[in-house]
Amino acid sequence: MARPPCFSIDTMKRFLLCAMVAIAAVACKPGEDPNALWNPEFTITGAPTEPVEAYDVFTLTVSSLSDGVIYYEVDKPELVSIALRKRRVYSVATGAPEQDTPITITFTQDDAGGYDAASAVIKFTIKKKEAEEYPAGPSEDLDGVKVSFTESFDHITNPERGFYCPADIRKASQALTAEGVLAQRRLGRTLFYLGFIMSDFVDKDLPQEQLDLIQGCFDALREGGAKCILRFSYSDSEGETPWDADIDVVMRHVEQLKPLLQQNADVIFVMQAGFVGVWGEWYYTSHFNSNPKTDQDWAPRKNLVDALLEALPENRQIQLRTPKYKMKMYGMELKDTITAATAYQPTVLARLGGHNDCFGADANDRGTFESTVQRNYWKAETRYTIMGGETCEMSVYCLCSATLQNMKDYHWTYLNNTFHGGVISRWKETGCYNQIVDRLGYRLTLQDLFYTPNPSAGKEITITLRIGNRGFAAPMNPRNAYVVFKGSDGSVTKAQLDADPRTWHPGWHVAHASLTMPVSKGTFYLELSDPMLTNRPEYSIALANEGVFDSETGLNKLFELK
Repeated sequence: MARPPCFSIDTMKRFLLCAMVAIAAVACKPGEDPNALWNPEFTITGAPTEPVEAYDVFTLTVSSLSDGVIYYEVDKPELVSIALRKRRVYSVATGAPEQDTPITITFTQDDAGGYDAASAVIKFTIKKKEAEEYPAGPSEDLDGVKVSFTESFDHITNPERGFYCPADIRKASQALTAEGVLAQRRLGRTLFYLGFIMSDFVDKDLPQEQLDLIQGCFDALREGGAKCILRFSYSDSEGETPWDADIDVVMRHVEQLKPLLQQNADVIFVMQAGFVGVWGEWYYTSHFNSNPKTDQDWAPRKNLVDALLEALPENRQIQLRTPKYKMKMYGMELKDTITAATAYQPTVLARLGGHNDCFGADANDRGTFESTVQRNYWKAETRYTIMGGETCEMSVYCLCSATLQNMKDYHWTYLNNTFHGGVISRWKETGCYNQIVDRLGYRLTLQDLFYTPNPSAGKEITITLRIGNRGFAAPMNPRNAYVVFKGSDGSVTKAQLDADPRTWHPGWHVAHASLTMPVSKGTFYLELSDPMLTNRPEYSIALANEGVFDSETGLNKLFELK
């Protein structure tokens, strides 16, 4: 092929030589070895210029001409979590420090493609998470004679709340005993996680020996003065297969268990859906479709939940492992969450709660939440349904401040006291464990009361109580609420409060009761007993006030007329 007449071989050589000189002049900085590799401009944008709040999230973007691998290192990984969102774009989530804390993040890029290694440092401060002040009680006096009370800050042992003792049971030798239950109660624990692992029965009916084992554990709970968080499963290890039983076998087991659930509801605090997957947590599964998408896919799980709702008395709730399950199986959206008007009814909506068995593990609690909508759904639902579970891993999201905030937001009632050990130890070491002990579930305290002046025999007396709840949640199951008058003549008169204790959410509440006094002298009490165990004082709620609760009668003393 003929060359252009003006482009000779000599011209081409001169052009290439000039180009090489020009490149060298651009690539090398003055005074540097011209044979060294060029170190490109390596920058990070998006870094905060002011101190950031606890639980803040912001984005960092890396800019570089090199294709070298990028690494990052945080000097305080317990307070900062970093996730790659897309190429060279990082999401940074902050924890909640106990004091203003400086943070340093170092990004480093390997040398590659003719470019030197490079690094950049980002520095910012996370602001201290201020402790939340509990709101003071009402300050204005009401009409009538005033009686004031002193709040107690001791640990109070109360039913249906707090840290639980876990018990996984495969065989009779692992069964609960009344002595063991009483021993835990002396430690302040009134709840047991009762997990029956039925791997021997994945293809057959439950034998009478298994049913007797379950009944024996219920009897031990009742004798020892405790209740259970109940779950059934077929495997407690990913290496143990099958992970669950065929749906027909599961439904038959539910049918067999129904009489036991009905007869022992008094010692069942709440039941978890269980049955599906390893540990009954609905994830790894052999028979229930691991990734359901259509209504048909969801049908086996929904049929199981419907059967459990029918098997368990309607005054008890069932918990699902994530908010997604209730929303998908029953077509719920955020706008459909429970309200004061729809709560405490024998409906699917009101009876399905949730349990979180990876609380505080990461930004989404290990898949518990898939979206902000799901988080908001549970925040609303748990005001009226039981929330509890366990921790499973150390992270920035289980520091004290984050823990207390999340327990408040999701109205936590119970928690495993043994797992995760590292998380429990952290709470003890950093000073919030005792607060969690006291605030899980409800903690009711009486500020004052007012009663009708000059009460006398044959006349009506009205008593107004001002009650605070310093816990994370309200009492969740049905509960009696009476003012009791024990007259000097031995008579006993009761009047029901005009309030349901399940509506005593965190904050302050006013309740009234009126009765006609048979005699002019006697003592008034507040009774908050269990309607299914009225003659068992250990199942009554004790107020967090000094010198008020009588453990022999289960009554809280209000005042005496002499």
